[in-house]
Amino acid sequence: MSLTDLLSPSDIAAALRDCQAPDSFSPKKFFQISGMSKKSSSQLKEIFRILDNDQSGFIEEDELKYFLQRFECGARVLTTSETKTFLAAADHDGDGKIGAE
Repeated sequence: MSLTDLLSPSDIAAALRDCQAPDSFSPKKFFQISGMSKKSSSQLKEIFRILDNDQSGFIEEDELKYFLQRFECGARVLTTSETKTFLAAADHDGDGKIGAE
């Protein structure tokens, strides 16, 4: 399964266009534009599985900086600031990684 099986390619493209400039990435806005915010819990877990590059069950900081590239190969890498902000927003237990929950 690929991300385009779960998300519209045009919505993904729009979300990537919205955050092309460095330090313009907002997880909440990206999730809204891409359509992720409208997905069911099971669909989100499948999206998470696809985004978990090493299939560890977690997305760590080093994987997170390449988040946009999981949607499109030519997409930019998140800046250090964006990566840390994204991790802080999603890492609810402070272990330095994001779980599917």
